[in-house]
Amino acid sequence: MFDTLSDRLSATFKNLRGKGRLSEADIDATAREIRIALLEADVALPVVRAFIANVKERARGVEVSQALNPAQQVVKIVNEELVAILGGETRRLRFAKTAPTVIMLAGLQGAGKTTLAGKLGLWLKGQGHSPLLVACDLQRPNAVNQLSVVAERAGVAVYAPEPGNGVGDPVQVAKDSIEFAKAKVHDIVIVDTAGRLGIDKELMQQAADIRDAVSPDEILFVVDAMIGQDAVNTAEAFRDGVGFDGVVLSKLDGDARGGAALSIAHVTGKQVMFASNGEKLEDFDAFHPDRMASRILDMGDLLTLIEQAEKTFSQEEAAKMASKLQSSKGGKDFTLDDFLAQMEQVRKMGSISKLLGMLPGMGQIKDQINNIDERDIDRTAAIIKSMTPKERAEPTLINGSRRARIAKGSGVEVSAVKSLVERFFEARKMMSKMAQGGGMPGMPGMPGMGGGPGRQKKQVKQAKGKRKSGNPMKRKAEEAAAAERREQAAAQGGAFGLPAQDDKNFELPDEFKKFM
Repeated sequence: MFDTLSDRLSATFKNLRGKGRLSEADIDATAREIRIALLEADVALPVVRAFIANVKERARGVEVSQALNPAQQVVKIVNEELVAILGGETRRLRFAKTAPTVIMLAGLQGAGKTTLAGKLGLWLKGQGHSPLLVACDLQRPNAVNQLSVVAERAGVAVYAPEPGNGVGDPVQVAKDSIEFAKAKVHDIVIVDTAGRLGIDKELMQQAADIRDAVSPDEILFVVDAMIGQDAVNTAEAFRDGVGFDGVVLSKLDGDARGGAALSIAHVTGKQVMFASNGEKLEDFDAFHPDRMASRILDMGDLLTLIEQAEKTFSQEEAAKMASKLQSSKGGKDFTLDDFLAQMEQVRKMGSISKLLGMLPGMGQIKDQINNIDERDIDRTAAIIKSMTPKERAEPTLINGSRRARIAKGSGVEVSAVKSLVERFFEARKMMSKMAQGGGMPGMPGMPGMGGGPGRQKKQVKQAKGKRKSGNPMKRKAEEAAAAERREQAAAQGGAFGLPAQDDKNFELPDEFKKFM
């Protein structure tokens, strides 16, 4: 969503690199480029004006004029101002002192409230809570059924006493859900309310009545990040008509301009709390302004990547794999079964292109990342699963006939099987070397990483002299040439250009004799 904005900002900062001092003209030109980039990204005009004014004021100040690298200092200022516009610090959910905590979802029809209720329920369940989804959207056709299906997929409870499709009183359902949650010991109630195609009195009144009936601890306004400036107008109308405590952005994985996400927190004064960035129920997380700013400026988002890895990877399994790679057998205990297990764990974290996009500097190879074929992992898994347990444990057994059988079983070419086995051996060798502290292959060992002087001494001890040719005639010619070189050196003088001395008649100079 922020690709265009990222590209424009990166190009702007590239022009600043290498300048030891920034003039007024440089600052004005940079501010103008940033303003154009933000406006093209559909950021609200009042937000752009405030942002540019703050950047220009700080860029003309002491922190840039006295900085060792003014260009990097400007990037730092833009990053900090982006974080401020996105809401500053991460806003967490407020929980009630006595359960249940009531969370009410509000927003227009089509914003993704029902799906988001399931995502929020799954996210809270993962944190040890017992959420209950409440179907108060009794107008949209099949909305109650949709919430029930989403709740089942998320593995959370649902309260849907009314069939919906225009039947039932949403305010009464919301009231009754609180007593139901207390009876069934649910500590969080998520109320899914009805939306409209646009703002109208009936929508606002119903939302206000539900709010008054259940007294929610948090009212979350769900906004489609793809609808542009209208998202800001709708947010202002909801804030004035019903009121809300935080914003949830849905469909952040779209390709529309993401200016609404940058504008909404600044215009409404309410922070973005959650973001939904995919169709799966797991594609949902807390919104971190600092991490989003880093992504926009192509600085990566390693913290989110680490958090996803911690959720997916088992520490026990990771330790087991590490011990195999560090074994005295040079990593030969690490089999294709282990390789397949690691690959499947990575796949659980999400798409490869999305994971690579979280690394710093990946914006420069964005096209290559977008062209990654996610099915390659499935093909690799199919090849490994077509092998026998013995072949997976000992890939050296795989000969030509076995390769043909595996290729036929996995529906790939024989060359693909051969390539996979060769790449596995190379990868295992490299991972084993790194796990044992030898650094990357072809690089000297790092101090304290097991690649220190001890290894170097061993290499010196094993070093061989200059090899001699196995051809007798060639070896004789080499020896004759070496003897001729020695005679020429003796005739020209000794080492360092000093006259050659006869060892028998050699005497120290007088000034050195007194030290003997």
